[in-house]
Formats: sequence, structure tokens, C-alpha cells
Amino acid sequence: MTITSEQPTVIVRMADAGDLYMSWRWIGNVYSQGASMLPEAPITEAIRQLAGALPNPAEPDALERAMTTGAFASYDSEYLVAQALSRALLPYGLAAQLYDLHTRGVRPHIRLQPSPRLAQVPWELIAPNPDLRLVDIADVSLLAPASIVHSAGRTARSWHETRELPVVAILDPRVPGFRADSALGSVLGRMDAGTRLAHRVAEYCAQGRLLPAVDDPTEAFRRTDIDRGWLGEVLRQGASRLTYVGHVTAAAPESGQSEDAQLHLACGADTIGFATPTRAHRPLSAKDLLLGTHTLDPEPLAGSQLWPIPSRVALIACESGGDLRFSEALGLITAMISGGAELVTASRWPLPTDLAFQRLAGAPPDAHPLQDAICSIDTAHEQPDPIATLADWQRKRLAAWRNARTIEHSPVLWAAFATVRT
Repeated sequence: MTITSEQPTVIVRMADAGDLYMSWRWIGNVYSQGASMLPEAPITEAIRQLAGALPNPAEPDALERAMTTGAFASYDSEYLVAQALSRALLPYGLAAQLYDLHTRGVRPHIRLQPSPRLAQVPWELIAPNPDLRLVDIADVSLLAPASIVHSAGRTARSWHETRELPVVAILDPRVPGFRADSALGSVLGRMDAGTRLAHRVAEYCAQGRLLPAVDDPTEAFRRTDIDRGWLGEVLRQGASRLTYVGHVTAAAPESGQSEDAQLHLACGADTIGFATPTRAHRPLSAKDLLLGTHTLDPEPLAGSQLWPIPSRVALIACESGGDLRFSEALGLITAMISGGAELVTASRWPLPTDLAFQRLAGAPPDAHPLQDAICSIDTAHEQPDPIATLADWQRKRLAAWRNARTIEHSPVLWAAFATVRT
């Protein structure tokens, strides 16, 4: 077997039928392809342990429990979950091939297409042995659904052709009808010009690349004018990237309607759209992004015409990647890819805010894990190889978790992020 200068890449696909059927193939036939049937019982138990560690939006005080007594609140209990996931989900044949590469000092790229049951699994964390996690030995990303990537009418936007265009940044917009301390209130709190995130925004301002254009970086946060009309206008002018930091309301998997996932912008209730208004606000749903004004306007426009999505998108919000939990994924990730994106980073589960780390879990006042994650994801999305850069960031977060073992380094935040690539 010969390793070339190209990063070895393995495509891993999964299908549920009680037991889990997994197949893998190496691009360029670096290794032989393989397939395995993984028994249901260990997977069910591992998923149960993982679910118990994560914040559950339907459970009162779920975030506080996850950050104080849940498995992700301490290194030792988190490792047990990672070990259970590894034993249940990493087939011996694939593990042996990965280990062979590791002994050669080669880090491959694993491109996964999980089944809906496994959509929340943080593959980067799984532990083949006590000293190794999957992210230690591989870069990991998720495969976009082929049916969306190759759908008729989709116009893909190339990063190499658009990377000099503006960055559209929707940063903690004010949702009409909701106070800052309410359910759809501020996720970042009052922003200070001295914070790392404000410095990051200031860099884009200095380059003339930020939309909305502002004189003071703090003016980019908690805006009241960033609605779907504004978003469509700036995207139609051309953009390299879209970064959204705010609230997402995920559709419940049992509903079977992934297209009901919603982004919360500054849209009023009188805005035209498919989502039902809440108080003075109508959310922007995945259905809106996919269908545009079809059936809503005598002269309808498609979603991709109203909101042409740039090459790279970051959706930093609770369960923004929730459509992967559906057998028919038509949520926000799908809408972004259908609209033209090549790459989308989103969250597998609800995200704790910096205030939650400090007030609920006792993190020090100078700890800002969410702001740090936003800056790191944003930095990665500016790089030629964002997958490798994001993996490097997660390896640094894992090293801090191993060494410090304090809540601000817990994977309850940084392992939530997954990147889907076409």
C-alpha cells in the first residue's frame, strides 16, 4: 500500500435497519473497501448515554444539568461516553486501517454520512483507546446529501471565485417582541469593543468586507434592521460567506417536518413567510429558503433567487444542524446547500452561552467559550482548507480538556459543531 502526498480520504456511509450497516471506501483505493454490520444493542446503549449528557430542550433546567452533573461536565464521565460510542460505532476493519495510517504519521480525512439515529454523535470524540480520540488521528466532516448537491437548478458558488467578496455577519439580532433576557433574547450579551469577537469584527470593518457596514464594531451586534429582506438584498449583491449567530428553533424529529426549522432574524409578524408568527415576529424557516414565495405571492420567486447562499456558511445556534436527524433532511443545512453553499458548519445540539458557563457552571468571568468558538469557526472559514483548520481547533480544545478538565473546556460546546461539505 502506497501513501501519496494527497491526504487519504475515506467515505463512510451508514444505514439503520435495527442493526447498523456501515460501508467504507478509500478514494484512490488506498486500502480495500469494507462493510460491517454493527449490532443494535450496544448502539442503543451508547446513544442513550450520549443523550443523557446533552442539553435536552424539552427538559426543565436541562442546560444546568448538562453543565454540572451530566457526563460532559467532567473528563472521566465524558470519556466513558466516548468509549461506549467507539465500541459501538467503529468497526474493526476500519479501525485497523486508521491505526495503520496513524503509525505512519498520516492523518486521513473521514467523510461521514451518518444515519438519522446517529446525527448527534460527536465522531471527533470517540475513543479507540484511552490515549486517542478520532480527531487525534483524523480530520472529520459530514457528507452533504447527494440528492441536494446534484439537484436540478442548484447554482453552486465557488470559494476560489468569491473569497474576496464581503462577509455577511448576522450577530445576535434583536427578535421583535422578545426582551434580551427572554427565550429568544441575546445569546452574546452586551458586547464590549475589547472582546475577541469585537476585534474580529473590527478587522473585517478595516478591510471594508463586513456587511452590515459599521463604523464601530459593536454596532454590528443586536441590530433591529437585519430581516429577511435585508439578507436577500446583501446576498444578491454577492458575498463570500454568511455567518449567523443567534437562535434557531429546530423541528422535532418525530414531526417528520425538517423544513419547519427556523432562523430568528429581526423580521416582524407582518412579513410574508411560511412560519407561524410568534408575538411580533415571523421566523425565517428552511421552507422559506427552499420555496421562496411559492404559493404566497401571485408572482413567486424561488428561495435561491431571493437568498442566493454564498460558498461558506456558519450557523452558530442551538441545533442548527437538526435536519440531519430526519430521514428526509430538508432543514437549514439542506436549504443552505440547495441555495448554493459548498460548506456549512452547524450545531448538533443546543449550545450553552458564555453567561451559562459562568453563572450555571462556575466558569471564571474571563472565560468566553462561545465567543472563542465563533472566532475559531470564522477563522477556519477564511482558510483554503476549513475542514483541517476546524479539526486543528478541536484538537486544541481536546488538549485543554485533557489537561485542565474544567467546564469552560468541555466538549459540551466545541464538539457540538459539525461541518457538512459537498
